[in-house]
Parts: sequence; C-alpha cells; structure tokens
Amino acid sequence: MNIHVVYAFTKNGAGGNPAGVVLCNTPLSSDQMQHIAANAGYSETAFIEIISQNTQRIRFFAPSKEVALCGHATIASYSWLFQKQHIAKGKHNMLCMAGAQKIIVNEDGSISMSQNLPTFGPTLQPDDISHALRIHPNQIHSTIPIQVASTGLHKIFVPLQSISDLNAISPNQEEIKRVSIQNNSIGMYCYTLETLHSSTAHCRNFAPVVGIMEDSATGTSAAALSTLLHHFGLLSDHPNLNLSYEQGYAIDTPSEIYVRLEQRDKKITAVWVRGFAHFS
Repeated sequence: MNIHVVYAFTKNGAGGNPAGVVLCNTPLSSDQMQHIAANAGYSETAFIEIISQNTQRIRFFAPSKEVALCGHATIASYSWLFQKQHIAKGKHNMLCMAGAQKIIVNEDGSISMSQNLPTFGPTLQPDDISHALRIHPNQIHSTIPIQVASTGLHKIFVPLQSISDLNAISPNQEEIKRVSIQNNSIGMYCYTLETLHSSTAHCRNFAPVVGIMEDSATGTSAAALSTLLHHFGLLSDHPNLNLSYEQGYAIDTPSEIYVRLEQRDKKITAVWVRGFAHFS
C-alpha cells in the first residue's frame, strides 16, 4: 500500500500542509485505514476509491480517529489524482462522511471544493480561551466574539488583536481539547485581521481532539471563518467575495488558502475553498 505525501495550499510552490494520499485498489477496513494513518503521522490521510470517471469516495483519518471532512487532504487528493492522470479537469463529485461535495479541477491546476452552508454555535468568554492558549485575555479581540462555527467541521474561532498576539500563543493542548469537546468542536482556529500580504486574516490551527497539535493549512476552517466574518458584518455585500488566508507562518510552512463566498440578499448561498498542491 503506497502512501503519497502531497503538500496542499502551497504558496508559490512551497510550504503547504502535508497529507497522506492512498489510492485504494483493494478494499481496506476502517481499522486498517486508522492503523495506516496513525503510522503515517500526517494530520490527515485520505483513502480514495474511484467510483466512476467523475465520482470518488474519500475517507479521511487523523492519527487518532476518522474525521468527516478535511480541506487540505481533499485538495491534495484531487491534485494528485489529476497530476497522475487518474481524473480530468472539470467537475467531480466527492462522497465523504460530511455528505456529497462538489469538486472542480481548474484550468490553472488548482482544486476547488464546495463546503456545506454555515452553522453557528455558542459564543465563549475570553477567560477560558486565554487560559487554554496561555495568553492574556486582553490579547483577544475586544469587539469580535469568540464563536463556534462550521461548514463541515466545528471549530472554536478565536480572534486575536495582532500577529504578535497570535505568535504569542503557547497552547495548552489538554485544555484546548477539554474546552473544544465541551463545545462540540475538534479544536480552535485562532486568527487576526492583521496580515502580512493583504489577505483576509492570518491564522493558526490547533485540533488536539483529533490528534493535531498544529498544522499549516486548514481549508475547512478558513471556509467557516469566512462565513463567520460575513455573519459579523465584517465583509462587503458583493455577490461574490474572493478571500485569502495566511497560515503556517508560526511553524515555518507558509501556506495560502482561497475562499469564495457567493451570496444573495446578504445570505450566503455557496462556499468554496480553493488551493494549489505539489508533491515530489
């Protein structure tokens, strides 16, 4: 069984978040997939079954458990399938635990994936969050709420005042895990609207519930954050919003995630994540 390492959400052909990609020519049990993913050690490993020319089933496994959806492993999988000539450019259907997702292999080689429409959970107070992140409550943004949101996977979204505050995080992973489980989430996506490259936000991701201490690009979280910023009224009401997110800088793997929001009468009608990937 070959595990291919593909870096997704790369920036200028470098950086990105590594995912394991496995093309399942023979059936594997859930236990076998989990064992392979745990040994591989990537934040997620994708197991692909080609159903037809335009339909693929993918299961995603973090080191400790199966997850419903993974943005960077999806981008990695379809980029690998396309570059290895298993699929063609154009529209595809991905079947996964989170439901059927639309995939587009674009003319420039990037991969776009649809997301579920957003759901929003409870808001949280800064004290519990600051303790988990080992920062002062004043480093959390004073006017943007801390809130749970999802376009496929629930995360706690934590706004910080600045990039320096974001870099000051020294995560208490057990406490992040406790607070996340308490709020039906798999981790915390921390961000600031201060950016290095005129992006929408600069981000860090901690998901110890599924065995991820920190990773360099998290497409599903960038998508959910986009919908949350829209919910807060922090984005324009243009029918099509093209957003970008910086992640991975704190762990020396700069990555770039693109998100497209489509809206009508100030209501989101579609959410897309797009990115590039590379492999050796």
